[in-house]
Amino acid sequence: MAELQVRSLDGEMKILNDEVLSELHGRVRGQVIVPGDPDYNEVRQIWNAMIDRHPAVIVRCTGTADVLYAIQFAKQHQLLTSIRGAGHNIAGKSLYDGAFLIDLSNMRSVRVDPQERVAVVEPGATLGDVDHETQAYGLAVPVGINSTTGIAGLTLGGGFGWLSRTYGMTVDNLLAIEVVTAEGKRLRCDKNHHADLFWASCGGGGNFGVVTSFEFKLHAVGPEVMSGPIVFPFEQAHSVLHTYRDFCANCPEELTVWAVIRDAPPLPFLKPDVHGTRVLILVALYSGDMEAGKQALAPLHQLGEAIADGFAPHPFVGFQQAFDPLLTPGARNYWKSHNFTELSDGLIEQLVEYGSKLPTSQSEIFIAQMGGATNRVAPDANAYPHRDVEFIMNVHTRWDNASQDGTCFEWAREFYAATKPFATGGVYVNFISEDEDRVQGAYGANYERLTEVKAKYDPDNFFRLNQNISPEK
Repeated sequence: MAELQVRSLDGEMKILNDEVLSELHGRVRGQVIVPGDPDYNEVRQIWNAMIDRHPAVIVRCTGTADVLYAIQFAKQHQLLTSIRGAGHNIAGKSLYDGAFLIDLSNMRSVRVDPQERVAVVEPGATLGDVDHETQAYGLAVPVGINSTTGIAGLTLGGGFGWLSRTYGMTVDNLLAIEVVTAEGKRLRCDKNHHADLFWASCGGGGNFGVVTSFEFKLHAVGPEVMSGPIVFPFEQAHSVLHTYRDFCANCPEELTVWAVIRDAPPLPFLKPDVHGTRVLILVALYSGDMEAGKQALAPLHQLGEAIADGFAPHPFVGFQQAFDPLLTPGARNYWKSHNFTELSDGLIEQLVEYGSKLPTSQSEIFIAQMGGATNRVAPDANAYPHRDVEFIMNVHTRWDNASQDGTCFEWAREFYAATKPFATGGVYVNFISEDEDRVQGAYGANYERLTEVKAKYDPDNFFRLNQNISPEK
């Protein structure tokens, strides 16, 4: 093994010689991968193809002991260190040129106790891994909408999806975690043990340590749920969004309905001549009784003249994967996001205007319905503070060729600016793109308390390659 240049905490490059690297190999059970190794290029890739960086060392951990050893090694040699779960974060913070990458993606165990309704999940697990194990018992935890998303990044940022209006954010269902701190100590944290660190980890991102285990409360869901999309021609978007707004104001908490503007994918229930045309899709899931779900969904048919209706009983696991084909890895992705307390007339005007000029056929505008159980939690109950939000907009700008970068960036940024007057100023931290500095907006009034927890558990800001909370006020 040759000498290797690795970036230090002060940003300079330093040499790790063969003896030092052999020591690392000897201490961890997982792989140690460096540039030139046959699988280096494959392993370093993440979901967003716009992020193309080259870490100097990748330690593929197999368990908590490997995480401990990797952190201790990085601290001993003062190496700039990043952490990767499933590698799905839009900003690509887990990759940094020349850095020391602690990769958790092989730690994917999910253990379910169906009697206690608790799941213990390792940080490399995807949402699909979690759903697969929990649904074997007709149980679920509120998570996101893309099954390839990692549970660690989702949870540490807050986490929301189809079940959140009924059961709260992912962090609202988090019972305990195990964390390896910057000092290389393993701590079990819950509301009674290291409660400050547990509070901060419920939405504060990967700023405070490496979480090696999550313990979640589970709920009875499925195995089938009344769910599906209803598709309207884009020409009706203005009127449908107004009636959608009114519908959302009174719908039961068991029901979640998201609005999506995009070009119609080749769904099997759509006629071929609709494929590729601009549409407004309302996607719904009812988490309770099937017959009650049919009744709750029925008014959606009256919101406009639909092209197609896919409402039906679906396996919950399958519905959780419904958007996977539209969010596969390997494309270039750039997101912009706002939180809203309402869909005002002016906001709807902007949604329709910019929805009419999507820059690529893969791009889309998501409006996620929130409220319900997510807003019955106090803003300071955990680090995730946005407990007045009724809708979250995420602009998925997505394309394949770098030559389209300028066009896509311009459209997304203009749309973001046009909708900013209607927004709260807050943002979901997992939706912050690489070029944005919105961390304080992500945490609002909780930010100062988070800096105090950071100063206690990571005073040197060892965990800094993230949406960073500085220990300095």
